[in-house]
Amino acid sequence: MRIRSLWLAAVLAISVGPAAAQTPVGSLGEILEQSPAPDWQAVDPENTIYMDLPGGRVVIELASEYAPNHAANIRALARAHYWDGAAIVRAQENYVVQWGRDEGDATPVGAAQRSLPGEFDRARAGVAVTRLRDPDTYAREVGFSKGFPVAGQNGRTWLTHCYGMVGAGRGDAADSGSGAELYVVIGHAPRHLDRNVTLVGRVLQGMELLSVMPRGTGALGFYETPQERTIIRSVRLASELPENERVNLETLRTDSETFRTVIESRRTRREEWFLQPTGRINVCNVPLPVRVRN
Repeated sequence: MRIRSLWLAAVLAISVGPAAAQTPVGSLGEILEQSPAPDWQAVDPENTIYMDLPGGRVVIELASEYAPNHAANIRALARAHYWDGAAIVRAQENYVVQWGRDEGDATPVGAAQRSLPGEFDRARAGVAVTRLRDPDTYAREVGFSKGFPVAGQNGRTWLTHCYGMVGAGRGDAADSGSGAELYVVIGHAPRHLDRNVTLVGRVLQGMELLSVMPRGTGALGFYETPQERTIIRSVRLASELPENERVNLETLRTDSETFRTVIESRRTRREEWFLQPTGRINVCNVPLPVRVRN
């Protein structure tokens, strides 16, 4: 089976803990190849959007349990074909790539709303989290919930701004976003944005199309001329397409034993190249594996 991981570019030797610290037990690729089928879950087509660009397709999974109103609005915008002919409008080095339409654009939004209250966090009660034991600068608790990186404290939990996470742009007011203007993190994790912007999902496939966008020369990386922009051919819900036109992806369950092994493989790097394994891991440095289903 072909393995595709959001952040994985290399195969990694691992150890499972202090007692086996010097005994590599396999590569990350081998961990995933040996994982049992129940440790993986199919991506819900109703919770997936396809953004087709001239260079290929970007697949985004929506975080409906953290941003239900924004996710519903994004579905409505996709059904209205709102983004067809819109553009990548911003590419800021080591930060974000952003897409949407210009302010004041009158393109119909269908059944969507033009603004929504922010969905910056949610109640922690009832949310299952695979916790990291490692300390975090921004929160008392970090880990993973249903495939997404999360943080929490004081009875609240929220999504974190890791590479590949997708957020809804807004103005100064908390209720000035709607999901019509979206961005993806392409650089070092800007965790200072956590709980200040509604995160709506993550890119499962196609980050290589977004991360290499020409950097904008205007303020904050905005393009200064229409010629610099990349036009979006279409944005569709996966559920709107015939099955033979969908990308059949599945993600590694973050509550699985395989994922816990993946975490340990990244916490203490024992490949020959590493001279000083750290024994620690950051929530944004744990890969969230994605693969194409056979």
